[in-house]
Amino acid sequence: MAPSRKFFVGGNWKLNGDKASLGALAESMNKASLDPNTEIVCGAPAIYIDFARQKLDPKIGVAAQNCYKLAKGAFTGEISPAMIKDCGAHWVILGHSERRHVFGETDELIGQKVAHALSEGLGVIACIGEKLDEREAGVTEKVVFDQTKHIADNVKDWSKVVLAYEPVWAIGTGKTASPQQAQEVHEKLRHWLKKHVSEAVANSTRIIYGGSVTASNCKELAGMADLDGFLVGGASLKPEFIDIINAKK
Repeated sequence: MAPSRKFFVGGNWKLNGDKASLGALAESMNKASLDPNTEIVCGAPAIYIDFARQKLDPKIGVAAQNCYKLAKGAFTGEISPAMIKDCGAHWVILGHSERRHVFGETDELIGQKVAHALSEGLGVIACIGEKLDEREAGVTEKVVFDQTKHIADNVKDWSKVVLAYEPVWAIGTGKTASPQQAQEVHEKLRHWLKKHVSEAVANSTRIIYGGSVTASNCKELAGMADLDGFLVGGASLKPEFIDIINAKK
């Protein structure tokens, strides 16, 4: 891994937790010995962003799991980047496969959200990934490149973007892409950035992996040249999240 790319581990708490359990999780993370060379960000449910920011050590970042493409207005149930920042969080996860496939978000909408979040000064964890039938049909590259293009077209400042490759068939299924499968897609994504954005962006942008990352597979995955970290789902609520954060130690 290039020295300029700081290892990044995001925890996506999804629709889980309450004040008692998330407070206990924050306390255990605050007490743990965490690799100082790893950037850590926890994605809290919107209603707990403020709570997570208050409870977590300042060195651990907080993300929203989603936001809208506009600053304010008649959009019942949505939250804006400005609100996220007002609660002390500095990141947002956008384009997660569950937003795409459960809630029907399009590439276009995700691109608009990325543009607005960045314009408001949030860091963006932008997710891409193919479904099982797409991988089996041999169109993985086409799918992830198309998704990446809709994101890239909306990015002016790449220093605020982390790309998260999450093969949909590996999320919450217990199936993990092999380190070699993950590395292959990450390497191709980096080459795409070099060709379509710039070599500097390709070399500096962190591309992280998500999809059933656990304490038992994180070290081998972290050893791949183009894997710059993880976006962790279920395991981010468990004690093993500490081991995943420390995968490079």
